Formats: sequence, structure tokens, C-alpha cells
Amino acid sequence: MALSDQQIDQFIQEGFVRIDHAFDAALAAEVRDRLWQDLPFDRADPATWTLPVVRLGMYSEPAFVSSANTPVLHEAFDQLVGRSRWIPRQSMGTFPVRFPSDQPPGDDGWHVDAAFPGDEPDNYLKWRVNVRSKGRALLMLFLYSDITVADAPTRIRSGSHLDVARLLSTAVEDGLEFMELASRLDLLPARPEVLATGPAGTVYLCHPFLVHAAQAHRGAMPRFLAQPALELKSPLGLNAGGDHTPVAQAIKLALGI
Repeated sequence: MALSDQQIDQFIQEGFVRIDHAFDAALAAEVRDRLWQDLPFDRADPATWTLPVVRLGMYSEPAFVSSANTPVLHEAFDQLVGRSRWIPRQSMGTFPVRFPSDQPPGDDGWHVDAAFPGDEPDNYLKWRVNVRSKGRALLMLFLYSDITVADAPTRIRSGSHLDVARLLSTAVEDGLEFMELASRLDLLPARPEVLATGPAGTVYLCHPFLVHAAQAHRGAMPRFLAQPALELKSPLGLNAGGDHTPVAQAIKLALGI
């Protein structure tokens, strides 16, 4: 099995699990080489790296798709979400490529990623999250470069998914808009902060309600990370006899079901 019982319990209680060597470092290097082709800077000249972050979209070339579909990841998806409950990824992204900079990144607020469209499908800030996690099975962090504490690792509030589940329970089907939910996060209990560090090839599988944030890059080399969703085929069943997958168990734990 990809994940031990201890790791599954960590996912339920803390909202994330780290998988080392989830995909090959050679694939990570191939992905970085491809992304550099679309970056507006000279790879060999740090003086040209004039922005703190450049966002690149979704890529469906073989190296990207292969990194998202390794046997260990598929097994972990089955363990956390349930066999046949998730949709295999056919692309990888988005990529917020972060560069060493004294400028504030401008996108480092705490948030929960939205999962399904609202009244304005083309406006992500109007997308929504509901307590049954409609549309999203996992938040995933794919490390395509070595990321240390200085290299703008994603910040994670351990256990915050439980607080968010309780917050969402008051708006069962419609849920909350991305910005509406973000505005309420500072009212939640304090939680330990964990940094998503690791060598290229590391993947963090996170509960869809996990609160997380970017930060400024204080290292020396660009940071390459993708943050795709694992899509859920149908909303979670949260009644006592419903889903027993770890994703659902965490929500039911939070709600006392």
C-alpha cells in the first residue's frame, strides 16, 4: 500500500500527507526545462528575474501527465478518496513559478481552494466550496524543484480542514464563495504551521478544505511547483452510513457524525 495506517490517520487528523519519491526526479527536470521555454526570463541570467511570481497554466505533454499518474500516487488516491471515486489527471498545473525577490508576491493570503463554479464561471473568485466537497477530492502540491524553507514553500495550517468543515456545515449545498470563505479564516482557531518542503519528486496530498498560503521567495533558485486538484466524481456522502474514505472521515470527525 502506498500509505500506512499511520499516514492515513495523519491525513484525517492533520489534513495532509507527504509522499517522497512520488515521481522521478528526471521527470521533474524535464518539466522544468519545458516551463523555462514559457518564462519571460533568461534562465542563465538571474538579473532578468524581475518578478516575484509568474503563473503558467495547464500542460498536457507526456512528462506532465506521467508525473501525475505514477502507481504510488494512484494507490494513494484509492486509499484516500476511494477506488473509482476520482478522475485521473490528463494535465498538470497551474504553476506559480516563484523567483527570489524583495518584492511582495501579492498572492500570499491564507485560503482554501474553490471547487465548483458559482454565478460567474469564468471568475475563479466567485467559485465555491461546500461541505460535501463537490468537485474536488484533494488539493495536491507537486514539487518539481528542490524546495527548502528559503524557497517559498507552501504554508499549511495543520488541522485547519476540520475547522473549515464546521464552517461550511452551515451552508450545505451552495457552500461559500472563495473570497467569502477566505474572509472568515482568521476567525478560526490557531493551528500549527507546516512548510511543504522536499526534494523534486515529492508530493503533498491535502484534504480539500486545508487552509494554505504562498510566501515570498528568499532563496537563490526559482521554485517550480504545481497545485492541481484531484477531481471527485460525485459529492461525498456524510451521513453515518455514507462514505468511509479518509476524505469523508475527516469531515464527519469535524461534524461529530
